[in-house]
Amino acid sequence: MQRRSFLKKASLGAVAGTAAVAAPAFAQDMPTLNWRMASSFPKTLDTLFGAAEQFSKYLSEATGGKFNVRVFPAGEIVPPLAVMDAVQKNTIEMGHTSSYYYYGKDPILCFDTAVPFGLNARQTMAWMYDGDGTKIIRDILKPYNIINFPMGNTGVQMGGWFRKEIKTVEDLKGLKMRTAGFAGEVLSRLGVVPQQLAGGDIYPALEKGTLDAVEFVGPYDDQKFGFAKVAKHYYYPGWWEAGAQLSLYVNIDEYQKLPESYKALIDAATRATNVTLLAKYDNRNALALKTLIAQGAVLHQFPRPVLEASWDAANQVYAEFCAKDPKFKAVYDNYMGYRDTQVPWFRVAEGSYDGFISSMLSRKK
Repeated sequence: MQRRSFLKKASLGAVAGTAAVAAPAFAQDMPTLNWRMASSFPKTLDTLFGAAEQFSKYLSEATGGKFNVRVFPAGEIVPPLAVMDAVQKNTIEMGHTSSYYYYGKDPILCFDTAVPFGLNARQTMAWMYDGDGTKIIRDILKPYNIINFPMGNTGVQMGGWFRKEIKTVEDLKGLKMRTAGFAGEVLSRLGVVPQQLAGGDIYPALEKGTLDAVEFVGPYDDQKFGFAKVAKHYYYPGWWEAGAQLSLYVNIDEYQKLPESYKALIDAATRATNVTLLAKYDNRNALALKTLIAQGAVLHQFPRPVLEASWDAANQVYAEFCAKDPKFKAVYDNYMGYRDTQVPWFRVAEGSYDGFISSMLSRKK
């Protein structure tokens, strides 16, 4: 017994010794880096801002504290809508943002986040990870000296909060609405006056009446902002963001200096964060929606004529942009071609299943 005990202890000691020697040897070969990341989102959004924090934690733990990224909330070192410029100029090494915020630079950037009547969250991930999406978006961002990684998806968003009920297309005319990216271009064709504001500025504008309507993400985040206190009509679906993707931006010059292992870890950490953020929204939105309704929010589906008018306006805008910009047309054709291939499959599988479950649950009420 004593001999077996001795051998067991010796073996464990050898394993422990090997680990003790091997881990520092690996660490010593790797550079210690302390990077900065600016977020376009405030700390109050534990979902969106929290995704960047989660990524940073993954990276630090995977490298034994050798690769550290300090995350700054919107406005702390970079204005929320200036993250792209800061990464491009190497003011910061990394940024976490939504590419459609930079619609003014080039509308084609919106395909990295969401466009009206585009891909849902799972279809977006499929396009990025197993289709042509990553290559296409990286080609778009390369002139800005940025390499991108998908890093979070909200899932299909809500249509937003309105001070008055929307019964017809006419009710949209003259409406001052906070929205972003391509949605604003399409909604403007329906008479809406789009306003682009960062997250932290939305509630004060709605409260003061500077805005008549806002859309942000969905029930969980909307509850935090308190939109229901000043605009009780809550509409769905957010047809302009069926699967809004957030992106990690990395300055290409800094990225190219990294060891290959660090590059691989960035890719792995962004994938993990991508899945986790969508899971958080799926879990939390369901609970938050019940709470909002209990607090007085009035839930509405956009009337069919409003959705059809929006569809027509979106296709008109797309046709105009395709006609004047061959690069836009090439991306549009690939992206929408992918959507048109995916939708029949989702209708057969996911759509039929969800529809049946929903009808059975309705019978229980």
